[in-house]
Amino acid sequence: MVAAGPAGSVDDGGRVAGDDADAVCRREHPRLVAALTAYTGDRDLAVELSQEALARALLHWREVQGMDAPGAWLHRVAMNLANSHFRRRRYERLALRRAAARVPASVDAPEPPLGGAVRTALAELPPRQREAVVLRYVLDLSVEQAAERMGCAAGTVRALTAQGTARLRRHPGLADLQEVLP
Repeated sequence: MVAAGPAGSVDDGGRVAGDDADAVCRREHPRLVAALTAYTGDRDLAVELSQEALARALLHWREVQGMDAPGAWLHRVAMNLANSHFRRRRYERLALRRAAARVPASVDAPEPPLGGAVRTALAELPPRQREAVVLRYVLDLSVEQAAERMGCAAGTVRALTAQGTARLRRHPGLADLQEVLP
């Protein structure tokens, strides 16, 4: 339930009282960018997708303002936009991979930095596992908060997180991180 207070005040649950769309956008934008950057591996794309999600919230503000958790709705819209982006780009990526496989490598590329290895490993996770891992360990959300944002049960988040972290532990590019992986 929304705490009583002046229009635009935020309660302990992160909900906004009144019609203050600007407060919701200012509060959620950094969270969306962080989650989408980890999810997509591309900060520029994350900024673009978060802006699109916020624009959709403003277009549908009458419905969004009445929600108990507009941030969860925004997160779901942003993740749906990311998944749609990946679906559109799938055939293009496959064509690029096939073309790259036909071109011989002339020089050995240097090892990517650790951040790149983590991004690569995250990108190889199935989308729902990646989303759960990002929400839990990048955004540091509780299981319940992640479940709300993903639109699923807390047990599902626990299972997806466990599966995702198990795959990360087995990823060869993260061998140096075995002690610190959850």
